[in-house]
Amino acid sequence: MTLVLGIDSSTQSTKALLVDADDGSVVAERTAPHPPGTEVDPAAWLRAVDTATEGLLEQASAVAVAGQQHGMVALDETGAPVRDALLWNDTRSASAARDLIAEMGGPQACADAIGSVLVASFTSTKLRWLRDHEPDRAARVRSVLLPHDFVSRHLSAPGTEPFTDRGDASGTGYFATAGSWRHDLLEQALGHDAVLPRVVAPGTVAAETSGGALVAGGTGDNMGAALGMALAPGDVLVSIGTSGVASTVSATAVADGTGTVTGFADASGGFLPMVTTMNAAGILDLQARWLGVDHDGLAALALESAPGAGGVTLLPYYGGERTPNRPDAVGTWTGLTPATTRADLARAAYEGLLCSLAEAVDRLVAATGQPPRRLLVVGGATRSEAVRALAPAVLGAAVTLPPPGEYVALGAARQAAWALAGTAEPPQWPAPGTTVLEAEPTPHVREAYADLRDRTTPWTD
Repeated sequence: MTLVLGIDSSTQSTKALLVDADDGSVVAERTAPHPPGTEVDPAAWLRAVDTATEGLLEQASAVAVAGQQHGMVALDETGAPVRDALLWNDTRSASAARDLIAEMGGPQACADAIGSVLVASFTSTKLRWLRDHEPDRAARVRSVLLPHDFVSRHLSAPGTEPFTDRGDASGTGYFATAGSWRHDLLEQALGHDAVLPRVVAPGTVAAETSGGALVAGGTGDNMGAALGMALAPGDVLVSIGTSGVASTVSATAVADGTGTVTGFADASGGFLPMVTTMNAAGILDLQARWLGVDHDGLAALALESAPGAGGVTLLPYYGGERTPNRPDAVGTWTGLTPATTRADLARAAYEGLLCSLAEAVDRLVAATGQPPRRLLVVGGATRSEAVRALAPAVLGAAVTLPPPGEYVALGAARQAAWALAGTAEPPQWPAPGTTVLEAEPTPHVREAYADLRDRTTPWTD
């Protein structure tokens, strides 16, 4: 049996899967937590990956890392971080994003250059914030890595030149999605040029570990999930995690000047247009805490209420929002009356989450012109009975539910197996069994949500 190791270095934790390279079956898995917050000492990721891979890395013939996108890991001339990394969900650079878009000639010019319209999540906006707010630190920056690059370098033999892939690179704000760094845009953001990692071609070997295992280029977490799910054209994947993501694979690039759809590259040589929300599973975490129940209790309460939650509607932009682009937004409730019940409050939280994701799917389909063949939903929140019951109703279509799994880490493992095989295409692993969920659509729930959204701030393109 030939084993490969796939690593998901996410916002919240590191997950490691030891996988049979022949059929994709998981042999062993481990996890280690990351510190909370929107800025983190990158050394914490290295401690977590060491913990999660202990006893597994030695068994693997190849390894790859899929990591949280966009995070700014700015290094000095010694290779040490000049400050804690700013993560994708840190919105302090919202005004920097607006400034950079204007300097590039406006939203469509920005999308034409890098595939996307900048928002606070993108690395370049964080570099501009660093330049403007911490100029002494900015001046010390000699190289810039993404989180997965930083972890991949740690796993590689000493002296290995940093590397990345076009999928994760396409979320920096200084990479042309067609395939090359834009050092001019990096300099525009940071105030001076810096060394960037070499871009590794899909399916190739990037380095070796000290023990001689091959290291693949790695990728971003969303690109890893697409590999792990073996997405095909026409599949729309909705992921409910720390963020909410609707994505699809495409042979052609998207350059959406409205900024709603980000035109990322994927890890296989194509493209991965996606729509991302900042608020997702945390909506349910917060509601469970407020109501004093666990997640099973929250789901049970929600299913006691009727569609529309007794007239209660939630706009769940608690930490600002990326889609629509409202970095300064807050959560908004409406329709509360003396008749409102705890069950209504619970159901409104689920409906607000799912309406936000339904809008993401609609925007993705409109931008790509590619009607969904299948609508797949993954993520920890899909374990909830309420999510399973309400998702097809709010999304207005049958939902395909793959079995629970660490698909980002599995995608990284598939990438490692691809590099090990040296083939033109990723290995074809047997598809897991799926469950198809159906329910009567509830369009009035979407209508109430859209009305509240537009009364708060109209979604204009």
